[in-house]
Amino acid sequence: MGQLFFMGWEGTEVTPQIRTLIEDHHLGAILLTTKNLKTAQDTARLVQELQTIAHEAGHPVPLLIAVDQENGGVNSLFDEDYICQFPSAMGTAATGSLELAYEVANATAKEVSAVGVNMIMGPVLDVLTNARYQPLGVRATGDDPQEVSQYGIAAMNGYKDAGLTTCGKHFPSYGNLDFLGSSLDMPIITETIEQLSLSALVPFRNAIRDGLDAMMVGGCAMANASMNVMHACLSDQVVDELLRNDLGFNGVTISECLEMDALSHDIGVRGGTVMAVEAGCDLVLLCRSFAVQQEAISGLKLGVENDMISRERIMVSLKRVLQLKSKCTNWHKALNPPGISLLSTIHPSHLALSTRAYDSSITIMRDKGHLLPLSNTLYPDDELLLLTPLVKPLPASAATKTLAETVRSVSTDHDKWLHRSSIMSGEGVFRELGRSLARQRHGKLLHTSYTANGVRPVHENLINRAAAIIIITADANRNLYQNGFTKHVAMMCSMLSAGGKKKSLIVVSVSSPYDFAMDKSIGTYVCTFDFTETAMSALVRALFGEFVPQGTLPGTLRKSRKVQKSRQHWLVESWNRDRDHRGLQALIKTIEKTSPPGTQSGLSGASAASFELVGIPDLAEPIEEAHYVVRNSSTQALFGFCATYTYPARSLALISALFVDPSKRNLSIGHSLHQRAVRGLLSPNPEYPNMKITALQLGSSLPNIFPGIPMSDLTEGARLKRWFAANGWDISSPRLLYTLSIRNLSHWAPPEGLLANIQRVSFAFDLIHGRENAASVLEHVSTHSGPEVLALYNLALADEKSCGVVRAKSPVDGSLVGTVIITRPESSLSTYIPVLKSPSATSNGSGGSGGIGGILAPVVPNTPQAAIVLQGLALLGIRQNKAHKAGVCVLCWVAGEERDTLFGMGFDVLDAFEELRGAGERFSEMNLG
Repeated sequence: MGQLFFMGWEGTEVTPQIRTLIEDHHLGAILLTTKNLKTAQDTARLVQELQTIAHEAGHPVPLLIAVDQENGGVNSLFDEDYICQFPSAMGTAATGSLELAYEVANATAKEVSAVGVNMIMGPVLDVLTNARYQPLGVRATGDDPQEVSQYGIAAMNGYKDAGLTTCGKHFPSYGNLDFLGSSLDMPIITETIEQLSLSALVPFRNAIRDGLDAMMVGGCAMANASMNVMHACLSDQVVDELLRNDLGFNGVTISECLEMDALSHDIGVRGGTVMAVEAGCDLVLLCRSFAVQQEAISGLKLGVENDMISRERIMVSLKRVLQLKSKCTNWHKALNPPGISLLSTIHPSHLALSTRAYDSSITIMRDKGHLLPLSNTLYPDDELLLLTPLVKPLPASAATKTLAETVRSVSTDHDKWLHRSSIMSGEGVFRELGRSLARQRHGKLLHTSYTANGVRPVHENLINRAAAIIIITADANRNLYQNGFTKHVAMMCSMLSAGGKKKSLIVVSVSSPYDFAMDKSIGTYVCTFDFTETAMSALVRALFGEFVPQGTLPGTLRKSRKVQKSRQHWLVESWNRDRDHRGLQALIKTIEKTSPPGTQSGLSGASAASFELVGIPDLAEPIEEAHYVVRNSSTQALFGFCATYTYPARSLALISALFVDPSKRNLSIGHSLHQRAVRGLLSPNPEYPNMKITALQLGSSLPNIFPGIPMSDLTEGARLKRWFAANGWDISSPRLLYTLSIRNLSHWAPPEGLLANIQRVSFAFDLIHGRENAASVLEHVSTHSGPEVLALYNLALADEKSCGVVRAKSPVDGSLVGTVIITRPESSLSTYIPVLKSPSATSNGSGGSGGIGGILAPVVPNTPQAAIVLQGLALLGIRQNKAHKAGVCVLCWVAGEERDTLFGMGFDVLDAFEELRGAGERFSEMNLG
C-alpha cells in the first residue's frame, strides 16, 4: 500500500522517520523540497541513499523522486556552480518562442535528472482567468488557453525528452480562485463546468492528448449549479468523472497535500486519505509530518479492512504507478545518478541558454517618452534613483538561499499554500540590482526602499535630486501600497518636469506584468516576470541598450495592444532554407496543435518541404518562388510565413499561404508579410525583364494547402475575407473550390443507374502511367486549366509507381474531353497535397486504416456532357483507390458547380475554399508600404 503514498520530510539528511516509511511501509514516492536540498552533490548523495534504502528493503522498483523546479521563483534545487536559473512560465512565454520553452524545460530536466530525480512537478497548466488578483501569478503562462496549451506542451515535451515523467497541475484550475480569508477557508472555483471547458480545462485536455504522465488534482472547492465539492482531490465528480471520463486521462492522479489546514480540519487526514483513493487518486500527497503520514497509512489500511476500498481498486492504482515508474527509472539508473560529472559538462551551455532566455523575455510594454536606453538619455553627471519595495520575493538562487536560511518572512496562508517551494529573500537581490546599475553607468546611484508608509521626506529629497527614477514593483495589484506609491511618484515627476526640472520615470514590474499594464499614466513600463539575480542582470543590460528587448506580453495583454500596434511594421525577410527550415516546421506544428477541439488545421500534414517547388524536374513551365518570414533573430523562431509563386509565361502571381503563430496574431505580422509579398510579386524580375504581372491570385492548387480562403468555418472564413478585403482584395466574386471525400471506401458502392448512365453516352475511359502516351493529356490540361494544374500533372506523370491519369475520350473523334489524376496511398504528391496524409480526411469513423487514395485536379471543359464525364472520371478513380486498398478517397479539387454532381456518388465536403483573383494594376496603385 505504500506505493500509493507520496511523502516528504524536513531535513537535509535521511531521518529515522523517512527510513521507517521506506523500509516498513514500502513508501513508493518522495517529494523533495528546499528543506531537503543543499548542493547538487549533496542532493545526488541524498537521492542515492534513499534509493539504496528502498533497494535493500526489497522494493521491486525504485522510488519515484520528484521536485518542484518550475523556474522563475519556484525552484527546490539551487547550486550556483551547477544548477542554472531560467525564467518563470510567464517569462518563458514572453520570449515568444516555443522552441526556447522546450530548450529551457529540457535543460531543467537534465539538471535535476543528473542528481537522481525522475519526476518533475510540472508543467503548470492553469489559465489565469482573473489574472490581476491571482497569487499563482507568473508561475502560469497567462490568460489565453491556447497559449497556455502551447507552452505547457512544449515544456512537457522538454521534460519527457530528458527522461523525466511529468505532472500537470493544478487540476481543474488554480487560475481563478476566490480566497475567503482564514487559513481554514478553502479557495473556491465558482465557474461552471461549461465555463471551465471553454477556458481553464483546455490546456489540461491538450496536454492529456499529447501524453501527460500524471496530474495533480487541487485541494480547492467547487461551487456552481452542477457541482458542490468541498475538496476537488477528494471528489469522484472531479477525479473519476471530469478528469478520467470526460477528459480521457489514463495516467496517475496525485492529490493535493492532505496536510493543508482547511482539508485536515474539515475532514481529517485519515478520512481524507480514504476519500482521495475512493475518488480515484492513485498517489496521496503528505508533505511533512511523520505523525500525520502514519495516520494516513493506517486510514487506508482501515478503509480496505472495512471494505470501503476494494483490493481491486488498490490494484488499479498500483498498476498505474508501476507503469509510470517503468517510464522513468530502473535500479541501475536509480542507484547510479551521474551527479557532478554530468552537471559540470552541461553547465556552460545551460548558462548560455539561461542568458538567452532571460534576454528574450524582457518586455518593454510602453516607452512614450523614448527614455530607453538610459545610455542615450542620461548625462554622466545626472543622478539615477532606484526605489525598491520591501517584499516577500519569489526568486531563488544560491545567493539568496543563504539569506533565506536566516530570515523567516511572514506570509499569508494562501501564499504559503501556493508557494511551498519558493525561497523567501530580503533586500539582497535589489541591493545587487543597485550595484549593477551603478557599475553599468560608471557613475553615482541613489537607492532606497519604500513601504506601505508611502512617500516619505527621504523619498521626496532623492526624487528632487535625481534626473531619472526607476521604481520596482512586484505584484502591485495584490500589494496595493506599491500601486499608491508609484502613482504618487509619477505625479511628482510630472509636476517637476512641467516646472522645468527633468524627471524621467521608468516603472519596472519584476513579477506580474499586470501591475500597470493598462495604466497609460505610466509612460515607460518594463516587465521582467521574476526578480532572480539572472533576471535583474538582463534588466540592467536592457535598460542600458546592450540589447533591444523583444519580449511580448502574455495572452490578452498582448491582444489589448492591437489598436496601438495595428499598423506596426515588422521586419520581413526573404526565406532562407538553411536558416528557416526548422523554424517553419515548428511554426506549422504550433498551428496544428492550437486547432480547436474536433477540428483540423489547414496545415495538417504539411511540412516545410510542401512549399519548395523550385528544383522539381520536368515541370512544363518555369516557376519562380519567393517566400517571406517574420522571425526572432535571437531565437530563430518564426512568427509568420508567406509563400508566393510566379508563372512568368502566364504573367500570373500567387500568394499560396500566409500564416502567423497564434500567440502573435493581431500584431500586424500578417499585414507586414502580405504587403511585402505583393510588393515582391509586382517588382521587376531581372530574369524576365519583359514580364508584367497582369493577375494576382490568392490560393494555389500546387502546393494544394490553401486553394483559397478556408471557409469550412463560416465565421472564421468571414473574418479572413474581411481581413483580405482590407488589404486590397476584391472579395465580391470568389471562385468556390471544394475538397470532397468518401470516408468509408470499403463499404462504398456505386449509386443505382450511375454505371448505365455513363455507358449510355459511349465515352471511352482509360488509365495511363508515365509520359509515353501523355502528350494529349498535357495539351488538354494546358488548354483548359492553369499553370499550377499543368505542373501537377507533370509531377503525377513523372511518378509512374504511385500516380496515373484517367482519360475520357470522345466517341466521335477520340479527342480528350476530360482528365483526372489518380494517386495511391502514400503518393509522392502528398508532400504538396497534404490532405492526402491528413488525419482530418480519415476522422469521424472512416475506417480508413488502408490510407488515403486521391482523385486530383479533374479537368473537364464546360460542355453539355461535362457532368457525366466528371462522374465517369470519378468512378474510375474510386475503383482504382479501392483496388489499391485505400480506406478513404479524397477528391480535390472541384469548382462549386461540379460539387453537386459528385454528391450523388456519395462524396461529402471535407473542406471549402474561396479563391480570389485581382488585376495587377489594382495592387500597383495601392500604397504597399
